Amino acid sequence: MSEVVLDASALLAVVLAERGAESVAETLDEALISSVNLSETAAVLVDAGIPSARVRARLSRHALTTVPFDEEDALVAAELRTLTRAAGLSLGDRACLALAQRRKLPALTADRAWAELDLGIEVRLIR
Repeated sequence: MSEVVLDASALLAVVLAERGAESVAETLDEALISSVNLSETAAVLVDAGIPSARVRARLSRHALTTVPFDEEDALVAAELRTLTRAAGLSLGDRACLALAQRRKLPALTADRAWAELDLGIEVRLIR
């Protein structure tokens, strides 16, 4: 199975047992996630009232690799802003796409707006 890059929405689907979780769960052993998207995932869980220690424990159960958001990803994410602004993509969204572009891997997301973009990055919708 090839590697994939997870958006926060994809990881949240697994952690919260949402629709689409099964398709994401199959990829976790070889999945990558940007540190920005990991932070975004943790923030959503904390906002839902889950204590930080439980958030850390829940996220550490999954065998995915966190990739630091480095200078190259930051610059690519900035370049993607113009191309994705109309679709309303956030910095977290663009961080995921920048990592997927750099690694030449598909990005997994629940965000249907990504599928409409022509960025030269494979986008796989989880639902």
